[in-house]
Amino acid sequence: MEYRVLGRSGLRVSEVSLGCWAIGGPSWRDGDPVGWSGNDDNESLAGLRRAHELGINHLDTADVYGDGHSERVIGQFLKDVPRESVVVASKVGWFRGTAPNAMQPVHIRHQLEQTLTNLGTDHVDLFYFHNTNFGPNDLYLEEAADTMRELQKEGKVRVIGQSAYSYADFMRVCPVTRPDVLQFHYNAFGNEFDKPGTQLFQWAEQENLGIVLFGPLAQGLLLDKFDPENPPQFGEGDIRSTNQSYSKERLLEIRRQLQPLKEHFGHETQDLVRAAIQYALAQSPNACVIPGFKNIRQVESNASAAGSPLTAQEVELIKQSIR
Repeated sequence: MEYRVLGRSGLRVSEVSLGCWAIGGPSWRDGDPVGWSGNDDNESLAGLRRAHELGINHLDTADVYGDGHSERVIGQFLKDVPRESVVVASKVGWFRGTAPNAMQPVHIRHQLEQTLTNLGTDHVDLFYFHNTNFGPNDLYLEEAADTMRELQKEGKVRVIGQSAYSYADFMRVCPVTRPDVLQFHYNAFGNEFDKPGTQLFQWAEQENLGIVLFGPLAQGLLLDKFDPENPPQFGEGDIRSTNQSYSKERLLEIRRQLQPLKEHFGHETQDLVRAAIQYALAQSPNACVIPGFKNIRQVESNASAAGSPLTAQEVELIKQSIR
């Protein structure tokens, strides 16, 4: 396994790490599906153990993944390995319980204590603000940032991170939250974060910030594993059930876009896994990716994409084909 340092945070993580959203299982928020179906705790644990054997040392979860279930599964796994061998990241911000806002300082503290209990540990290595909703007119922004610093001083949080979904949101809150690691969605389909004027990779490099990229495989869409003539059906509580990208028309379009990649990298799913993961990693030397998993097979597939970077020409080929 290849490792990278997440910028000024100093955290040394496997370039291919583990996103642990899917192992939380199905869940809902305000009536909308926000989880994943098809999880099995025994398979999740087996996947975590296999990842550890392969040198994957960074697990990314959140309080909201399965309403704590993902954290509790990881907690079971952590009983069997040296705590210092794993970089554990969690987040606060989507689950507000009875608080007026999930970033209310007393709620942040409560959620961290619950996270630590779920994980069976006395600290998280990386703790994110999961979004930039700090209340009306950023009511809780400064207090929330101060609370995070206090938790850091208490030794319960090693590194503070910020996750967000737009460049403007990052620019608005980062001067106050002062994160050492950024997390955002990115894959070969591209988004605003690699465009001129909203180039987050460039800004992060100037600030020497670590980068954690989720969705590098676009929830499987970059692997051409879905049949356009028989689009996938997802179970209750699965976030993909509301995603229009799994329609026949979109799947056919993606298949056409992937054809040049297949001709260059190979036609097997594993060839496309490597192309997608390494494309994301090519965006910054301070970045790692956190593809999701539900079983050993997916862990091994993602891990085998590590350590084989793309050439500049291959990066350009993917960009020209997929955009």
